[in-house]
Amino acid sequence: MWQSGDAYEAFMGRWSRRLAETFVRGLDVPASRRWLDVGCGTGALTAAVLTAADPAEIAGVDPSEGFLATARERVTDPRASFTLADARELPFPDDRFDVVVSGLVLNFVPDPAAAAAEIRRVTVPGGLDVAYLWDLAQGMELLRYFWDAAAEVDPAAADLHEGRRFPLCRPEPLGRLWSDAGLDGVAIDEVRIPTVFTGFDDYWQPFLGRQGPGPAYLATLPEARRDQIRELLRSRLPTAPDGSIPLSARAWVVRGTA
Repeated sequence: MWQSGDAYEAFMGRWSRRLAETFVRGLDVPASRRWLDVGCGTGALTAAVLTAADPAEIAGVDPSEGFLATARERVTDPRASFTLADARELPFPDDRFDVVVSGLVLNFVPDPAAAAAEIRRVTVPGGLDVAYLWDLAQGMELLRYFWDAAAEVDPAAADLHEGRRFPLCRPEPLGRLWSDAGLDGVAIDEVRIPTVFTGFDDYWQPFLGRQGPGPAYLATLPEARRDQIRELLRSRLPTAPDGSIPLSARAWVVRGTA
């Protein structure tokens, strides 16, 4: 599901990139810190850190070589490095980084508690650990519209709705994950961004790229069933007079001190 960096960029990368920029600016971390990006994907958050936080260095790790290839192509700053690794077993010594961030990935890790423990382990005492996840239950409109339409056409799709599948993407369980990892001063916040599509094709075509739970599900359907979902979405999505589709997205943010 997570192999094609270019397809991911069209589907979610353009929005995760905008979210990452807003997120990093909100952290207000001093310059020249050592950063780690856990689950760096195609490099959206890494690039935002380089632009907005002026780090001494930033290491990115991800289990997808396809995504890392895209990250290396897009992020050429010599302060950045990318390594194939699992969030549950980070290839770094204890107390290695001043700031560890993880964007839009912990709900996909089979054991997020193990990842949180690793994040804390590699952070210097007093360092900052921050993660964020889309509010898949309510606040991620581009996905909510899709799954609502899919469930109406195919009732079996209701169980695949990411808001149900990923309970971590809510304030209480996300905060508990950080507290259980032994982090201090745990706090939850939110970040909102607009996700405006130029038209219906701009919304729909990325769902055909097989990157992510929604597109992966869509790829399993016969063409006639896909067409039903497409046309139901076309009739339901809000459309501005110029044909654009104005949606919005919210992410929950958890932070704590090692």
